[in-house]
Amino acid sequence: MTQALFALHRIEVRYGRVLALQEATLSIHAGERVALIGANGSGKSTLLRVMHGLVPHAAGSFVGRVPRQAQAMLFQRPHMLRMSVRNNVALALWLRGVRWRVAQSEALEALARVGLEGVAGRNARTLSGGQQQRMALARAWALKPAVLLLDEPTASLDPTAKREVEALIADAAHGRTLVFASHNLGQVKRLASRVVYMEQGRVLADLPVDDFFQGPLPDAARLFVKGELA
Repeated sequence: MTQALFALHRIEVRYGRVLALQEATLSIHAGERVALIGANGSGKSTLLRVMHGLVPHAAGSFVGRVPRQAQAMLFQRPHMLRMSVRNNVALALWLRGVRWRVAQSEALEALARVGLEGVAGRNARTLSGGQQQRMALARAWALKPAVLLLDEPTASLDPTAKREVEALIADAAHGRTLVFASHNLGQVKRLASRVVYMEQGRVLADLPVDDFFQGPLPDAARLFVKGELA
């Protein structure tokens, strides 16, 4: 097997006295679609942030073979700058060294891919939640990343917006490595090839998606899948 893009071994992360990750071990290879699931506070978001270089670890070892400029991370509530939708996307490209005129043109192309070319001139902060996530995906798409890291990208959306954004994620993930946190088990089945179950900062199960939903699991993971664990 080729070298892992991300290799975490017994990683520990603390926020003050709170132990967010403890002895977390995980490897991600190119082309995988990995879902991180578990209750709130289980460490999913922190694990994504470690991979993206946003959070330092206090113990363990981390090897990331994908530079941050080849990654794109989407948060549950993406940050909208107080400027037009088009410029929100173009600025990300400009910061990567793309000339502003070219960045503007590529931003429009990315917005067209997510169906937002008609609101390109609007203030990004006036968009609906679903539109904001679509804009964030356009911004990520425009950067042509090798890796997409998504933190609950559809959690706060209505059902219609969830379906739209999920379809765009599936399209954006084509030919890329995808790691995403989600509470939506149907979405996990549709998007993931592998499922990682986390609890209290630990990785308790790491299985191919079919094995996870059809095979034996640790008790906590089994209860979570059945909806009996908050």
